Amino acid sequence: MAKTSASIPQGTRDFSADVVRKRNFIFNTIRSVFEIYGFSPLETPAMENLETLMGKYGEEGDKLIFKILNNGLDNIAKHPQIKADFEKVLEGKNTKGITERALRYDLTIPFARYVAMNYGQLTLPFKRYQIQPVWRADRPQKGRYREFYQCDADVVGSKSLLNEVELVNIYATVFEKLGIQVEIRINSRKILAALAEVCGGVDKLTDITIAIDKLDKIGIEKVKEELAQRGLDETQITTIEKYLAISGSNEEKIAAIGGLLKDNETGKTGINEIGYILNYAPIITHNSSLTTDFTLARGLNYYTGIIFEIKAKGVQMGSIGGGGRYDDLTGLFGVPNVPGVGISFGVDRIYDVMEELKLFPETVQVGTQVLFFNLGEAESKKAFGLMQQLRAKNIRCELYHETTKFDKQFKYAEKKQISYAIILGSKELEEGTCVIKNLITGDQKTVAQGELLAEVF
Repeated sequence: MAKTSASIPQGTRDFSADVVRKRNFIFNTIRSVFEIYGFSPLETPAMENLETLMGKYGEEGDKLIFKILNNGLDNIAKHPQIKADFEKVLEGKNTKGITERALRYDLTIPFARYVAMNYGQLTLPFKRYQIQPVWRADRPQKGRYREFYQCDADVVGSKSLLNEVELVNIYATVFEKLGIQVEIRINSRKILAALAEVCGGVDKLTDITIAIDKLDKIGIEKVKEELAQRGLDETQITTIEKYLAISGSNEEKIAAIGGLLKDNETGKTGINEIGYILNYAPIITHNSSLTTDFTLARGLNYYTGIIFEIKAKGVQMGSIGGGGRYDDLTGLFGVPNVPGVGISFGVDRIYDVMEELKLFPETVQVGTQVLFFNLGEAESKKAFGLMQQLRAKNIRCELYHETTKFDKQFKYAEKKQISYAIILGSKELEEGTCVIKNLITGDQKTVAQGELLAEVF
C-alpha cells in the first residue's frame, strides 16, 4: 500500500480535547438560551438534493455550494453520457448524470424544506433551533472556513415583529453570557427595495444588494464601479452613495433615510418596522448595543424584511451572527405564504473572538479530576471499585492503565492537569485507607476508604 502524507483538506480543522471543551461551552450556552426562549431542537441531513439548494442563495452563494458526485461514475458502461455530462459541468451547468446532491450551505433552506414537508403536522408558530455543520466552497482565511458550525433559531407561521424583538434579545443574552461585547446591527430589505425603486425599479434590487454587501471588503469606490458594471447610471449611483453615507444616531439615521426615500411606501414600512424594534423594549444586557445600519444588505435573495448582523467589538473579525425575515421561503417548496424569521450564530468565529480576548473561563478546561495510581493487581482492583463509586457521583476519574513507577504516573497527571491523585498501596489495602494528594497545592492526607467521597469533594 502506497504511503501518503497525513493532511486534511484546506479550510477544515481537527479539534483537540481543549478546543472541543471550549466549543461545547459555546454550544451549551447558545442551546440553553434557545431553550429558555421556547425553541425546540431539529436536525437535518448533511446533504440535500441539489435542486433544494440551487437558486436559493443568489448568484454568489450558488458558486459556493459543494456538489457531490454520483456514485458509480467509474463504470462508463452504466453511464454512457458521462463525457457529455462532464462537459456540461465544465461549462458551469448542472446535470443529474454527474451530481444530484450537495452538502448543505446553511441551515435555513433545509429548515424551509423540512417545514414544507411536515407543514400539516406542525404547531404554529413553529420555533426550532438547529446546531450542525455546514459547508461552503469559499477561499479559506482568518475566520472563514469551508466546514463550520452554525447555530440557528427560527420562527415560522407568524408575522409579528415580537419575534424580531425576541431574536434581538436572544443575541444580547447569549453574548452577555459569553462575555463578548457586540454591536447588533439591523436594517430592512424593504428599505433596500425602496432604494432600488428610487433608482429605477425593484428589478435592480439584487444588483444593488450584491454590490452593497461588499462595502466592508472593497470600499465605496469599488462598490460604485461594480454598480456601474451592473448597468446603473451616474444619477442612480449617486443616490446609492448618499444612502451609504447616512450616519449618526439611530434617530438621525431614520430621519435621513426618510428624506432620501421621500414618499416611497415600501420604504415607509421598512422604517416603521425598524422603529418598532428600536422602541419596543430596551436590551437588558450591558454587552450589546442595537444600531441601525443601512449599509447592511445580507446578500441572500430570500430575505424580505428586517435583517440582522452581529459584530464583535475590540477585534478584527467578520460578522459572528446574522439573519432576517423571509416571508415566503417555503413557497420555494410548494407551500406558499408561510412567514418566517431567523438568526444564526457563527460558532467558529465566536470561538476565535473568545480566544483572542481570553474570555473562556478556566473551568472549561476541566477534564479528569482524579487519577487513581496503579500499584499492583490487588491494589488496582480495589482502586477500580472506589473509582466506580466516585464516577457514580459524577466525579471524573481514571485508573492508570498499568503498574509502573510513581514518577511516570505523576507526570501523566501533570500533563493532563488532573487535580487529585489517590494512592492505594499494600499498606493502605491492608488498613482500609488511601492517600489523597492535591496535585495543585502538594498537600496530602490519609483517609478511610469509606470516607473518600466526602474528603475529595
